[in-house]
Amino acid sequence: MARAIRVPYLVSATSEYGCANLGRGSASLALRLARKFLRDGAIDVKVCTPRGRVLQSDELDELAPPEKFQEETDMAKGQQRGNRETKKPKKDKAKVIAAAPSRKDAAWQPDFGPGKKK
Repeated sequence: MARAIRVPYLVSATSEYGCANLGRGSASLALRLARKFLRDGAIDVKVCTPRGRVLQSDELDELAPPEKFQEETDMAKGQQRGNRETKKPKKDKAKVIAAAPSRKDAAWQPDFGPGKKK
């Protein structure tokens, strides 16, 4: 069963071919789609916002963000920065190979003498 996806902006348009109801995730995408419907000759174009406000075709300019912010948000995907914190680099460990003998210097060991006395 398909999982329902919540789409905040609903764009509806009526043309000579019928009615279209399409959801979009952001205001800029919904505005772009509504303007395309108007260019194609749709009669009744409406955009429903997440708060339930219905904008008619002559009120679509209220949905557009101010020009100052539009320049900041129009970046290529590679230029966008995430809000994740960067991970700390891992501490380097010396690799130990089990098959190789230890190369540590020989430490002093006690001398027990030449042998046991009876």
